[in-house]
Amino acid sequence: MYISKCISTLKTMKEKLSLLTELIKLARCDHEVREQEYNFLLTIAQSLNVSKEDLDSLFDKYIDFTPPESEFERILQFHRLVLLMNVDIETSDIEIEFLKDIGIRIGLNPMATNRVLAEMNLYPDKVIPPEKLIEIFKEQYN
Repeated sequence: MYISKCISTLKTMKEKLSLLTELIKLARCDHEVREQEYNFLLTIAQSLNVSKEDLDSLFDKYIDFTPPESEFERILQFHRLVLLMNVDIETSDIEIEFLKDIGIRIGLNPMATNRVLAEMNLYPDKVIPPEKLIEIFKEQYN
């Protein structure tokens, strides 16, 4: 599964909890964590070897933001956020702005993140293929 492969790049528990915290923030953007979103979060937590109890505790904890070190890991984290946003097939302006902001905070090219957010609408269930996502980011560096 693609998500498991991506998650394996995270090294420390701090990075794992930071990723989950950012995903929770996104899920809460519309003031409601839907069942599909929670199940997605739980799947990611399990892939990270983070227990359900630890995941649930993150809903009430503040964890410092720790962006991944490498560009590739930052792109993968952005992709996870896009996947979570689209898991319920509903996309709000608040979620889009959150993703644009997090893209800047983790040091991604804003033109690339904007293009990803536009092009995701061309795919079934708004799931942009990983290869296309990476291609978009590569194009911005040429």
